[in-house]
Amino acid sequence: MSDPSSSPGEEHSGFTLSITARPEDIDELGHVNNAVWVRWIQEMATAHWQAIAPQDAIERYIWVVTRHEIDYRGNVGAGDTVTGYTWISEPPRGARFWRNVRFTGPDGAIKVDARTNWAIIERASGRPVRVPADLADLFLKN
Repeated sequence: MSDPSSSPGEEHSGFTLSITARPEDIDELGHVNNAVWVRWIQEMATAHWQAIAPQDAIERYIWVVTRHEIDYRGNVGAGDTVTGYTWISEPPRGARFWRNVRFTGPDGAIKVDARTNWAIIERASGRPVRVPADLADLFLKN
């Protein structure tokens, strides 16, 4: 990934969510399919946004992913629970910012490390807009 030095607990407001792998998440190799990890990354991002952003911002803006960088480090099987942690480690640039997501197993071992780039879209116009400073501050605070 392009920013391996970024890690949880470093000057940002994070969000945690536990996810249990279902039988339909498992591929022919017997572990969570890579496409499922991408879905979980999006679910983490959406849940974080909905937990922190004010309702008027949720109604005014929507986020779209522009890039994923994912390192798969371990396997997870059906019935296994992972803890997902997501955080924003640097200020936005225009309409975009990088989101970090890490999934760990019950033993604390990292299963997936990801860095994803998101752009904010104004719902009314359907166009990207500069990330408002007050929204960025909510996600960057200690």
